[in-house]
Amino acid sequence: MKKTVYVILILCFYLNGMSQETEKKKTDTLLKELSENACKCIDSIDTKNKSNEDIAKESNKCIDIQAGAYQMGSKLMGIDLSSTLLNNGNKTIDININTNKNSKEYKEYYYEMERYLMDNCKALKITIGANDIENEKSVSKNPEALKQYSKGIKLFKKEDYEKALPYFEKAVKADSVFAFAWDNIGICNRKLNNLDAAIYAYNKSLELDPNGLMPLQNIAIVYEYKKEYNKAISAYENLAELDSFNPEVFYGIGRIYAFYLNNQEKGLDNMCKAYNLYLKQKSPYRSDAEKLINTIYTEMKKQGKVIRFNEILKENNINADFN
Repeated sequence: MKKTVYVILILCFYLNGMSQETEKKKTDTLLKELSENACKCIDSIDTKNKSNEDIAKESNKCIDIQAGAYQMGSKLMGIDLSSTLLNNGNKTIDININTNKNSKEYKEYYYEMERYLMDNCKALKITIGANDIENEKSVSKNPEALKQYSKGIKLFKKEDYEKALPYFEKAVKADSVFAFAWDNIGICNRKLNNLDAAIYAYNKSLELDPNGLMPLQNIAIVYEYKKEYNKAISAYENLAELDSFNPEVFYGIGRIYAFYLNNQEKGLDNMCKAYNLYLKQKSPYRSDAEKLINTIYTEMKKQGKVIRFNEILKENNINADFN
């Protein structure tokens, strides 16, 4: 479906007269500015007690609004506005904006912004990667534990993991069954490459909540870092038992097979499944799966397996042109 957008004269002359930049530079500037708006919107999402799928949908709304503005602005920049207005003698110009989310045109603008955000918006990965669903032992009722945890979170959000870690450790010292604090001890240690300490923390969290999605997912990543690939795959399979439609399961297993176990076909099949689930959930992580599928294509092409590559895409009902 297309709708006609009427743009007032002042806006038209403003966009047409943006310095003496090339059209490419102007659209890059527009993409950056609108993406920053989307990033702020995503950063404001409350992730508490929300599933990753629900968080992804809210993030999608933030991107969708700005992607529409990006489509309109890009089309305006491709018009000689002053000449058009003088010839028409009108104070408005008709710009066709494609709002059909299944259309190729809409996806081009949306995915371009999504890729930009994945590379440049820290808040995006923090928000869509959040696992803040609480159970009985997730959050402490101990005032001292909460005080230390709060201090740690402030530093954690700034990605200062070295300084954040001692506060989370003080939190579990005050309350040893504070699962979220153990989770963050695990994340900090993983970021600081203290891999055994990270595994210990995640296991402590799982003792308190065996169904904790965050420690289950992250312990798999740590085993991958330790090059214990079979343990990593087993950890992802444990996660799948609790959440069989979690795209991170297929993304992680696909990455391990394709890039560490030299099995590109099995890696591609899993990555395609992750891609489809990200797409269904409207998750920006779709772009990460897309990048890895392209990387797998390059390797399979070297091996003379382009036909098999396309067969696997077809088996997963993917018609996108990755090659």
